[in-house]
Amino acid sequence: MFLPFHKDDTAMDTAIMIWNRFISHTGLFQNIKSDRDPNFTSALWTNPHNLFVTKLSLSTAYHFQTDGLAERMIQTLEDMIRRFCAYGLEFKDSDGFTHDWCTLIPALELAYKTSIHSSTGKTPEMLEKGWNSRLPYDTLKKDLVDIHPTASSLEIILDKERHHANRCMQDSFKYA
Repeated sequence: MFLPFHKDDTAMDTAIMIWNRFISHTGLFQNIKSDRDPNFTSALWTNPHNLFVTKLSLSTAYHFQTDGLAERMIQTLEDMIRRFCAYGLEFKDSDGFTHDWCTLIPALELAYKTSIHSSTGKTPEMLEKGWNSRLPYDTLKKDLVDIHPTASSLEIILDKERHHANRCMQDSFKYA
């Protein structure tokens, strides 16, 4: 889960953010994998971990005894935000309010969770929930053929090529 924290956030701010954005929606977790941020190692977190039998796994980058998963995810998120900020991308809503990278955290999280990872060949969402969310792109891609005539002719060509490839495979089995 990607949450927009600030450097001056306290452990209480962190706990409230996690409650509002995670626990209230999905329930308690069995394990929190985190870097060694003081907000997660403070006494505020020690008591709830003991009370709710939740394990806090602290990872360290480039350390052979930990997998560095939290650091890797943070690095990926920072890269995503950096690419967004490099172009100075900001957008204004209908009221003229300018939004920055913090408002895009949910969209960046969705992009991360629905992207196929090379290490597993699956999306994190598929591994976590057993299915992938239906995205706006999924509803649009089936209509693209109807929108543009080139897309329609390309779909016809692809169907013909699939049929031709299947015939070639059948012929190769027949004459093998």
